[in-house]
Amino acid sequence: MKKTSKRSNELRVSVTQWKSVDAEKDKNESQRTFAQRLPPEVALKIFSQLDIQSLCRASVTCRNWNDTIHNSDSLWKPHCLSLRTVCQREIDDDLQSGYSWRVTLLRNYQKSKVKHQWLSGRYSNISSSFSLPETIMYPMDADTWGEILEAELER
Repeated sequence: MKKTSKRSNELRVSVTQWKSVDAEKDKNESQRTFAQRLPPEVALKIFSQLDIQSLCRASVTCRNWNDTIHNSDSLWKPHCLSLRTVCQREIDDDLQSGYSWRVTLLRNYQKSKVKHQWLSGRYSNISSSFSLPETIMYPMDADTWGEILEAELER
C-alpha cells in the first residue's frame, strides 16, 4: 500500500510539473511568435507610422522587429528626407557613396542639429572657439560652413 501511494504521489508530481512546464512553454511560444505572426507588409505599415524615437524603441522589442526595422530603407527614408533641407549635400554624398537611408540618417542627424542651431543663432554670441561646446561639434563640409558664415554675417 505504501509503494502504491508513493508511486501515485510521484506520478502526481510529475504530471503537475509537466503541466506547469508545458503551460510556461505555451506562454513563451505565444509571446515569442506574436511579432512573427504579423505579415511583413502589415508590420512595415505600422512601423512607417512611427516617429524616429518610437521606431528605435520598437527595434529593441524583439529580434524579428529589429531585423525588419533595420533592413527596411523605406522606414528610414522619410525621416532622413525631413533632415534634407538642413544637410542636403551630406545626405546626397552618403547616398552616392552607397550608404543605406538608416546609416545616412544616423551619420547626418547630429550634423543637422549643429547646423540648425548655428543657423538659428544659438552660437552667435560666442566670443572665441574655446567657448564652443566641443562635444556637439561635428565636421561639416566647406559649403555648409559657408552657409553658416553667411547667416552670421547677416545677423
